[in-house]
Amino acid sequence: MDIILWLIIAACFVLSFASLIFPIIPGPLVLWIGFLIYYFFMNHAELSIIFWIAMILLTIILIVSDIIANSYFVKRYGGSKWGERSAAVGVIVGSFIAPPFGLIIVPFLAVLATELLQKRTVQESFRASIGSLLGFLGGSVAKFVLQAIMIIWFFLEI
Repeated sequence: MDIILWLIIAACFVLSFASLIFPIIPGPLVLWIGFLIYYFFMNHAELSIIFWIAMILLTIILIVSDIIANSYFVKRYGGSKWGERSAAVGVIVGSFIAPPFGLIIVPFLAVLATELLQKRTVQESFRASIGSLLGFLGGSVAKFVLQAIMIIWFFLEI
């Protein structure tokens, strides 16, 4: 039975990283499912209160970092609120269109089109599109690092 539980936990951890390419997968949630399976079905005594507090804080940072990175880079590169919103929609749509390339191309084109529709110059629109690309990549790197820290901490704790 332990082997099956470990396989499920490992699958949860892998899925959390798959969420970087497929944003429809809730990365933090599947991480927590892995932690909770271990806690409730294997050995609850090994995971300390410090571990749980740290995981809550890291989860909050994980969720907020993605939002902040996208917003920061689109704004920094001259994008509008509509550009920010179209980047978010583009990431979702792009996850279904030839991932992982759709995650890069679709938000880029969505922001470009949105900014052009707002009567911005081609240069301004292109710059905002670059910002959305950097925001997505920055958020993805932050999510990868935070998820890796969470998983490594879990294994160090047990």
